[in-house]
Amino acid sequence: MKQNAFIYVFKFVQVIIFALITMTVFCRTTMHHKTIDDGNIYLGSLYFSMVIILFNGFTEVPMLVAKLPVLYKHRDLHFYPSWAYTLPSWLLSIPTSIIESATWVAVTYYTIGYDPLFSRFLQQFLLYFSLHQMSLGLFRVMGSLGRHMIVANTFGSFAMLVVMTLGGFIISRDSIPSWWIWGYWVSPLMYAQNAASVNEFLGHNWQKSAGNHTSDSLGLALLKERSLFSGNYWYWIGIGALLGYTVVFNILFTLFLAHLNPWGKFQAVVSREELDEREKKRKGDDEFVVELREYLQHSGSIHGKYFKNRGMVLPFQPLSLSFSNINYYVDVPLGLKEQGILEDRLQLLVNITGAFRPSVLTALVGVSGAGKTTLMDVLAGRKTGGTIEGDVYISGFPKRQETFARISGYCEQNDVHSPCLTVVESLLFSACLRLPADIDSETQRAFVHEVMELVELTSLSGALVGLPGVDGLSTEQRKRLTIAVELVANPSIVFMDEPTSGLDARAAAIVMRTVRNIVNTGRTIVCTIHQPSIDIFESFDELLFMKRGGELIYAGPLGQKSCELVKYFESIEGVQKIKPGHNPAAWMLDVTSSTEEHRLGVDFAEIYRNSNLCQRNKELIEVLSKPSNTAKEVEFPTRYSQSLYSQFVACLWKQNLSYWRNPQYTAVRFFYTVIISLMLGTICWKFGSKRDTQQQLFNAMGSMYAAVLFIGITNATAAQPVVSIERFVSYRERAAGMYSALPFAFAQVFIEFPYVLAQSTIYSSIFYAMAAFEWSAVKFLWYLFFMYFSIMYFTFYGMMTTAITPNHNVASIIAAPFYMLWNLFSGFMIPYKRIPLWWRWYYWANPVAWTLYGLLVSQYGDDERRVKLSDGIHQVMVKQLLEDVMGYKHDFLGVSAIMVVAFCVFFSLVFAFAIKAFNFQRR
Repeated sequence: MKQNAFIYVFKFVQVIIFALITMTVFCRTTMHHKTIDDGNIYLGSLYFSMVIILFNGFTEVPMLVAKLPVLYKHRDLHFYPSWAYTLPSWLLSIPTSIIESATWVAVTYYTIGYDPLFSRFLQQFLLYFSLHQMSLGLFRVMGSLGRHMIVANTFGSFAMLVVMTLGGFIISRDSIPSWWIWGYWVSPLMYAQNAASVNEFLGHNWQKSAGNHTSDSLGLALLKERSLFSGNYWYWIGIGALLGYTVVFNILFTLFLAHLNPWGKFQAVVSREELDEREKKRKGDDEFVVELREYLQHSGSIHGKYFKNRGMVLPFQPLSLSFSNINYYVDVPLGLKEQGILEDRLQLLVNITGAFRPSVLTALVGVSGAGKTTLMDVLAGRKTGGTIEGDVYISGFPKRQETFARISGYCEQNDVHSPCLTVVESLLFSACLRLPADIDSETQRAFVHEVMELVELTSLSGALVGLPGVDGLSTEQRKRLTIAVELVANPSIVFMDEPTSGLDARAAAIVMRTVRNIVNTGRTIVCTIHQPSIDIFESFDELLFMKRGGELIYAGPLGQKSCELVKYFESIEGVQKIKPGHNPAAWMLDVTSSTEEHRLGVDFAEIYRNSNLCQRNKELIEVLSKPSNTAKEVEFPTRYSQSLYSQFVACLWKQNLSYWRNPQYTAVRFFYTVIISLMLGTICWKFGSKRDTQQQLFNAMGSMYAAVLFIGITNATAAQPVVSIERFVSYRERAAGMYSALPFAFAQVFIEFPYVLAQSTIYSSIFYAMAAFEWSAVKFLWYLFFMYFSIMYFTFYGMMTTAITPNHNVASIIAAPFYMLWNLFSGFMIPYKRIPLWWRWYYWANPVAWTLYGLLVSQYGDDERRVKLSDGIHQVMVKQLLEDVMGYKHDFLGVSAIMVVAFCVFFSLVFAFAIKAFNFQRR
């Protein structure tokens, strides 16, 4: 709980804010106790309060799914039985339920004007506490059953749909078909709804007569009108049922955690050649075991010879990179200032000078915190903050970042790729966007295949990339794919951030063999390496060695078997000699440590600055910082290789493949749509043709409200993790100069069009027919129109919240309050005419309100049949009832259509702007 303190505090603040909003919407000065319609408003306030408490438990789903991998690991290693986790979780949730329920009741009970008897106040608190406990248990069951973020969110939304639709408020009990009445008795919200209703409407405020035609009190007449139970004992039945559900759900949570396993196969792709090699190795056939050291003996790089150039379908210009007096500063974090540091800026790099040359493999080495990756990010132009000083030259010309991104590649330590593309598709996407526009597709494809051969990925060309540690490629294969993605851009300079980290000796040998192949093509390669093995270390040609604090202590050649490096450090008085067979990399880190510096009383950075080696490097950099007579500065007419339209088409192609191969997102979405269509269609059987009473119209409106809200919220929550992953990939691709932010964002928007159209067509066709609305082409098309754009703006809203927040977990927390506001001001729980004047502006700013407006008016706005009002006596025309009670006018049908389209456009534009403006990847 301490690690998720922000979420619990946010939920508590959210409860207070919504309690304040609820008390101002259902303010007692605007609430009366005179008619059944007044009672309906109070019933709506009770329903909304329970929905808030119910939704408050939904955050259990993402938090639990995030913990599941660790819980499964502990379970499989027999750390503890599942009940040892679930029981404390249940007990620890009790204080939060008490605090949130007490806060809500304390803020809203008397300000809304519920029955003033204090015992009923306490009874409402006990009811909401029981409901909150039930909600937490329900969503823990959904999380443990779903086991995947999208699947669990969909299960959670479906559970909410069943619980709320059959809870007795959206659709009254007497209107639920006989084949679904079991769902009414199973729904926990039904028990909460009846308990809250009898607690309020059997109180003193509602004891006045309902009218001349009945002897019932107003409260009793309301309960009968809405088909709610009227016995006092139903309060305690409700409490008992909710606490019983809490126990059952926690038992199910324990069982699911104990017996269910994660989705998918947690294994990597292994090529047939690799399997054959492993099999021969297992049988002891040593001639098939190729070690890096043996390979390097034949590579000739140590002896100044090079392989036959490979990967030269497209020519490139060999370039050198020289830099002098590089300094890098960042603002001192607040935590360090609190520890007594007085400076405003922290210097991470101190006067770094060096050079990287073609056909030379250079290593950046140092202890953790030395600034290896920082220096590489500064030179590559990947830093998003801080202050950079110093000079950087590309073959003698000053470096310009716009140009440099076109001629360089950067292989990040974290291998970030779109999980639903294959290896060859990932490379074709990179080549299409980064190679010059005048190169035809056949040449691009030929170059991609040659690069795959160069990095030994040909046998894996059709393998899906997958998610790290879950499925798809192994860690070593991902490293090679990361290298290949940069190499297909035909760069002259390639930066690699710890390409062997996380790999075993064999995998590291394969990666370094790939790197050496690239160097032999004549490119400039720079790698950061942390504690390399002796074989990997001696595969490098030159070394930049940094110590903690961002200072350089060696820059020069390694020599055969690191002889030059050893010779330099052994020449320093007091430095221990290297032992025969000892790893030079480990030795140099040991003899230059802070402890050794203190023991010897020397500063290795100062020794280097005063050395002949440093002087020779300065002379070399002086030469490389001036262009040769034949050199020409690398220039490009545009920042990107392709036009904005070509970028958009390429991104759309990629998103199309990603969506089609993501069944957890697309298939689950369609499955959910079909299920909700059939479920609501069978629950709301022929509701559209029943127009005899006000309650029947309210039931039809409830079916529309439930569909829009639940399909919409499910789409929004399902889109958030998908967009979050793709945005994370786009940070790398945009930094590499593949495309600008807007083509990526609009491709993400456009790919949703056909999927949402299919969803809305499926739902509208099934539900419209089963609910028996008036079967005319115009009315059906209006229904389809509003459903399509409503699902669309919900989807874009989910994408937008992801774009303005660091990740999808925060996005789901930020989005939830607005779902509740849209729910409250939709016009279903409290009609527009009963909303206080100071809140009516938000009704018009609410997209769901415009959707319900359009759906109701398009189906009923021109109906002149007469309908009986809630008092059971008077009758008016249907269209008059819509206008008098709900404030809906048929003349506003076109306006509501324009508004739902406008919300789609607005959310998509904000999404695109946020993708362009916000970068949550800090370097």
